[in-house]
Amino acid sequence: MNDDMSKEALEALLVGLRQDHADLDAAVQAIALSPLPDMLLIGRLKRKKLALKDEIARIEDQLNPDIIA
Repeated sequence: MNDDMSKEALEALLVGLRQDHADLDAAVQAIALSPLPDMLLIGRLKRKKLALKDEIARIEDQLNPDIIA
């Protein structure tokens, strides 16, 4: 999907994804602290966080490929 993107574009995308991940983390924590936390919503947000984490790892691998000698 991102094979044709420049390194700079990938790095900019990575910054945005990391911010989104942090925002979701803050939202999950805030909801969890409420008197009656919506566990269904927390579960959905955690799944989104996991998907973002996977996307972040995939882009990091594109930017820093392992070179096996």
